[in-house]
Amino acid sequence: MSHHLIRWAELLVTMDDADTELAGADIRLRDGTVAEIGHDLPADGAEIHDATGCLVTPGLVNTHHHLFQTLTRAVPGAQDAALFGWLQTLYPIWARMGPEHMRVSATIGLAELALSGCTLSSDHLYLFPNGARLDDTIDAAREIGLRFHPTRGAMSIGVSQGGLPPDSLVEDEAAILDDCIRVIDTHHDPAPGAMVRVGVAPCSPFSVSRELMRDAALLARDKGVRLHTHLAENDEDVAYSLAQFGCRPGQYAQDLGWTGDDVWHAHCVKLDADEIDLFARTRTGVAHCPCSNCRLGSGIAPVRAMLDAGVPVGLGVDGSASNDAGNLVAEARQAMLLQRVASGPDAMSARAALRLATRGGAALLGRDDCGQLAPGFRADLAVWDMRGVEAAGSWDAAALVLAGPTRVRHLFVEGNQIVRDGNITTLDLGAASRNQRRMAISLTN
Repeated sequence: MSHHLIRWAELLVTMDDADTELAGADIRLRDGTVAEIGHDLPADGAEIHDATGCLVTPGLVNTHHHLFQTLTRAVPGAQDAALFGWLQTLYPIWARMGPEHMRVSATIGLAELALSGCTLSSDHLYLFPNGARLDDTIDAAREIGLRFHPTRGAMSIGVSQGGLPPDSLVEDEAAILDDCIRVIDTHHDPAPGAMVRVGVAPCSPFSVSRELMRDAALLARDKGVRLHTHLAENDEDVAYSLAQFGCRPGQYAQDLGWTGDDVWHAHCVKLDADEIDLFARTRTGVAHCPCSNCRLGSGIAPVRAMLDAGVPVGLGVDGSASNDAGNLVAEARQAMLLQRVASGPDAMSARAALRLATRGGAALLGRDDCGQLAPGFRADLAVWDMRGVEAAGSWDAAALVLAGPTRVRHLFVEGNQIVRDGNITTLDLGAASRNQRRMAISLTN
């Protein structure tokens, strides 16, 4: 079986426990794992990739996305709205989608992530109009070749019952739980090296009942899968929790079984000190989505305080209707900048931001086989060409986060080359993009 040998990397950033960085190093990928790292490794029949002038890092890990939103970027009426108004503008558009919209938008969204160095992505699909299923996005991930953690989301409380989504987009709660069982039994792979793992993810406290949140947690733990939802995203979110449940979001999560090392929440912009302490004690994770938080005016998440307390934190690009990009290395830069704005220039280094995007994200998704480059870990890595104009004059590997590039030269997932010389190898991206454009135009009619 052919394998890959990346040679002569200007610097190989392993993100291992010792933060090892090797100059002029080689790395061999064989049978889906990192086989060896060293200098002047023999070819041994491998396909050789010259990494002269390049930085090699672990593949980046995206811990929160809504891939279906790749069809609704820059929608008029939603461009300048806060979270609740933004959702109310977009819900009617999303209600017109179907299975092909889900598959195509996921294909484009995952290709965009791959080009930004991402090898593992989660996805939070919480609406299923016109026969759409989680399976549609899983098919797209298998076509692209990315490692994928889709979550079966849900909305069950529509406007007529005091929720935010239109009644046409909510589902019966028994049917939701039945379909969670179906997709887990069909697609979830708990084995090391798994390409697909499924999670359970009711959308948010303002779109599902307390009963569904509690039942979803019980189901997930019975099935041995992870739990995900939105929490404390902005002031409106906190106000809703206080008005409807008589408590802050952290208490709501704890009461319903939504804390623990098998749970990660998106955003958490408005966690207070007690909630940060709760998350640290219970090892409850946070997917930090800085660009989306900026775009929606939600605020700056207290990431420095979370990390100091011991809260597990990873990065997410969030949906392309609120980012509006899906570039994970750019997200790392934004995370670094926002913590410096909030807490000073030493609040987060470039390497710390890169660690959130690799080790941090892998830990959040329960992947102790990903997120670093060391023998025995999965062969997921990104090769960044530092000889372009973005990094010209740079003195250090921190240039990747501080300056760029923001597009990989090569990307490998499970030892398979997904990006070669800056181009996706697994599909005709131009044709897929044209198809997506046609579908986006059709949604405006």
